[in-house]
Amino acid sequence: MFPGRVFTRVSCALALGLTAATASADSPTLTKIKQTGSVTLGYREASIPFAYLGKDQKPTGFSLDLCAEVVNKIKADLKLDKLEVKLQPVDSSNRILLLQNGTIDMECGATSSDAGRLKQVSFTVAIFVSSARWLTKISSGIHDVKGLDGKTVVVTQGSNATNFAFGIKAKGNTFNIVQGKDHGQSMLTLQNGRAAAFMEDDILLASLKARTPDPAAFTFLPETYALVPYGLMLPKDDAEFKALADGVLKGMMASGAFTKLYAKWFASPIPPHGDNLNFPVRRQMIWDILRISGAEALVHLG
Repeated sequence: MFPGRVFTRVSCALALGLTAATASADSPTLTKIKQTGSVTLGYREASIPFAYLGKDQKPTGFSLDLCAEVVNKIKADLKLDKLEVKLQPVDSSNRILLLQNGTIDMECGATSSDAGRLKQVSFTVAIFVSSARWLTKISSGIHDVKGLDGKTVVVTQGSNATNFAFGIKAKGNTFNIVQGKDHGQSMLTLQNGRAAAFMEDDILLASLKARTPDPAAFTFLPETYALVPYGLMLPKDDAEFKALADGVLKGMMASGAFTKLYAKWFASPIPPHGDNLNFPVRRQMIWDILRISGAEALVHLG
């Protein structure tokens, strides 16, 4: 993933309090990276397939591969003979804080961009757009949301999908809603036939589906709700660093490298168990990525 570079796990307690160097008058992040000769990437340990612990408990995933390309660009632009890559595990409770205090320089995970977070951090152009969707059994014969009328559906208690499901019902659908205590219980409710469909974030549903004994027994209904963009998370108010990272991602989109990497992680067997999410890139998702990001790259869809 990061050939020819040194990996170091760093402690959450690390404080970087560094003085300015000469890398760039406009980018505090690039200045720090040039001064130290290292870049620290935050990663998630269980956000399949974006960032997670794979074979031998080593960090791997789609977002980490994208970050590797950004790191290559940093090394080239700063004219560094060697750039050490340090990997720092983060979670939903500390990822923003560790970016704000300089412990990490960029987060390579599965973090969604929204108005609240944009007050604290910045994001690259979107690397993925998720949406709430319905997962159902092929054997049910249900082909769209109207086919759920009169049936029971499941959502996970506390999930945003709960509000979406009740909102859809309020518009005239007549399904009954039950709530699982966690995603595992909700999926089991669908598997054992006590619910005709399960609503949740589409990529999470794809991951749950891939881990069932017969993934081919399940399918998504066509309706999508509430588009949510994911990006690589960056320090706030560092326009030069964001421009560098955005340029790398837009270039990958234009060349076709982005869709090839996407296929590797979302539509092929992935480590450590060879699960296949069977979540191929959709033309509409690519357009959503560009529209939400304001990206102007001519996308090669392959």
